[in-house]
Amino acid sequence: MLPVLGLVYLTFRQLWAKKVVLGLFVISSLILLMVGFALNLEVVDGTLAGLRLFGQEPGGPLGSIGLTELVFVVESAVAGLAYWIGILLALFATAPLAVSLLTPGHIDLLLSKPISRTTLLTGHVLGIWGAVAVLALYLMGGTWLIMSFKTGIWNPAFLGSIGLVVGMFAVMYSVVLLMSVWTESTALALIVSYGLIFASIVLAAADAILDQLGVVGSAGFLALYHVLPNFAEVTVIVSALSQAESVADWYPLWSAFLFGTVTYVLALWWFNRRDF
Repeated sequence: MLPVLGLVYLTFRQLWAKKVVLGLFVISSLILLMVGFALNLEVVDGTLAGLRLFGQEPGGPLGSIGLTELVFVVESAVAGLAYWIGILLALFATAPLAVSLLTPGHIDLLLSKPISRTTLLTGHVLGIWGAVAVLALYLMGGTWLIMSFKTGIWNPAFLGSIGLVVGMFAVMYSVVLLMSVWTESTALALIVSYGLIFASIVLAAADAILDQLGVVGSAGFLALYHVLPNFAEVTVIVSALSQAESVADWYPLWSAFLFGTVTYVLALWWFNRRDF
């Protein structure tokens, strides 16, 4: 257990040395400041009596929105931002560490210690997950506290979306790790992981696309749909949780987790068989 914790700490130090954690922390802080100061609310007896956005009274639907709906809108927007932009930024920021782990000298030093390769890679992965989890909790948990104290509307279901953001980052980082162990190329690892994310947008439109394909094409498309991570479709689950709605279909999430598990096993297998 202690070697794993030591490797987690080492990963945190590497992220801090590369200013990765600091950069993402600054971005998260700016978003929290916008949430905290952009919305000026007048709440009377638990209802929204007045709303100003950046000092202006918004017109249209936002001007007549209810207090609970406003909380859901803001929290859902932050959850969507953290899910899409946050995960893309986190992958970009952490991908170089997977390759740097394998650089001659560094990997030789680590392997000279009395720890197994499985422990080494596990500590690295847990360190990356932990750093992203802390940042996600800071951004989304901070947003939840700000909106809850400002409005008096507490939406604990929103906190569940934090786990989804971290979980789906972990799924996509499995691709980065596998490609890094296989090719030692940060660029290729990011290209493949980003490619899968944007391919999921096409896969999410399966109902519309399958009608345009033949038997063979439909079979191939469905195979990709069930094998590759359904990153885009999980957005629906994130949105539902952030708005305290029931989730109609958990399959995209479970299938993505299965994909991530298999990919991590492959990365570990390749890492153990490589000659360093």
